[in-house]
Amino acid sequence: MADPTSKMKLTTKALERLAKAPPATGEDVWDTELAGYHVRPGKRGLTFRLYYRTKTGQRRMLTIGRYGALTAAQARQRAAEALAIVAQGGDPRAALEEAKAEAVHQQQQTLGAYLAGPYAAYQGRKKGGKATVQSIEKHFAGWLDKPMGSLTRADVERWHAGKEAEEPPPAFATLTRVYGALCTLLAHAAERKVIPTHPLAGVSLQRPAMTEEGMAGQAAQRRYLESEEVEALFAGLAAYQEEKRQQRRRSRAHGKPHLPDLDGVAYVDHVAPFIELMFYTGLRPGDLFGLRWEQVNLTFATIRKVIEKTAHHRPEPQTFPLSSAAVAVLKAWHQQQGAPASGLVFPSPRTGRRLASTAMQKPWANVRKLAGLPDDLLLYTLRHHFASQLVMAGVDLLTVSKLMAHSDIQTTIQHYAHLRPDHARDAVEAYAASATSKPEANTSHGSHEVMPAGWAS
Repeated sequence: MADPTSKMKLTTKALERLAKAPPATGEDVWDTELAGYHVRPGKRGLTFRLYYRTKTGQRRMLTIGRYGALTAAQARQRAAEALAIVAQGGDPRAALEEAKAEAVHQQQQTLGAYLAGPYAAYQGRKKGGKATVQSIEKHFAGWLDKPMGSLTRADVERWHAGKEAEEPPPAFATLTRVYGALCTLLAHAAERKVIPTHPLAGVSLQRPAMTEEGMAGQAAQRRYLESEEVEALFAGLAAYQEEKRQQRRRSRAHGKPHLPDLDGVAYVDHVAPFIELMFYTGLRPGDLFGLRWEQVNLTFATIRKVIEKTAHHRPEPQTFPLSSAAVAVLKAWHQQQGAPASGLVFPSPRTGRRLASTAMQKPWANVRKLAGLPDDLLLYTLRHHFASQLVMAGVDLLTVSKLMAHSDIQTTIQHYAHLRPDHARDAVEAYAASATSKPEANTSHGSHEVMPAGWAS
């Protein structure tokens, strides 16, 4: 250790003087109270340092920090703590290196680091994986610097309350979906031993009390089309096609004769066959966007494909029978497309690739307007209509569940079983018939009168 050439108590005032008029570079200024504690001037300012001897007698130097980033009091406290470690036989430099390594490890365990690193790579191999990562990043922006293992039920409850306080608040289904995505990430990290355990296992969002407006809105979303609405829908599709044909006639007559004639084809574009096929099959829009001709068998009238919504836990393809009406739509569209053996059934007319998830929003709004249907009628209602009509026609719920590709029959029961009131009525009528057929119920002295079916007291 070099002999100290300058000594003073390294107070705030002393450091301010040294910062204004520093000694020559490399000329250390030593503290008068803590042995080995000093500052070294340099081109970037004053640096706090500490010389000490380890238990084995080895001389070592510890860089504490730079003046400005640390105050005089903070630097002195750290020097005193380091000397206390030395007095107990430890090595403060080794402890500091361990602390830095732990800080790096903790940083790697933060939600943001794991999301941007290993989990982004994992999701990058999945369809929609990039959107999943972006959704977690967006909805849990305030958690990105948190170590994943530190998340608690209280954090979830505060996050949920904050989301509900937004204007307008996200739908509960949306919050459930994004929270589920976060839990999947945490399970992924726990499975790979990045964190010891899944910190939010068993923690779920509490569904808010349903208001009258909410109940009305929920009922409106899951409904079927009335018979006059079905007629209006197909009239709207016909009007849509005629509107497109008229536009094409005008274009061909006014300087664009090279454009294809739409009067001689069954469909002016993908919109009508897409909507008709959804009406006749009940398939989700996403499954129609991804439908390929290799998955369609027009001879046997079937579609066999992996359902995209449940592909992560049910990757095997499922087979769906097609009605004659659905086959007619597909045959006409197939012929119009040049009878392809492979490729997307509904490719983008501009790129030839898969249509965007929002591609049907404007066309559906146009068809809905031409049909005179309500503005809040969703395209997804066609799927609910398909299931509702099957249930009301007496098709058993297990079959309906399979045709709807529900992963759990409870979903079918929850949303559509109420459309079968006659099923329960048949049961009680059968009971009443058996009960009133007993001899005592048929005596002339009986005091009970059997009411006609369908009457209520």
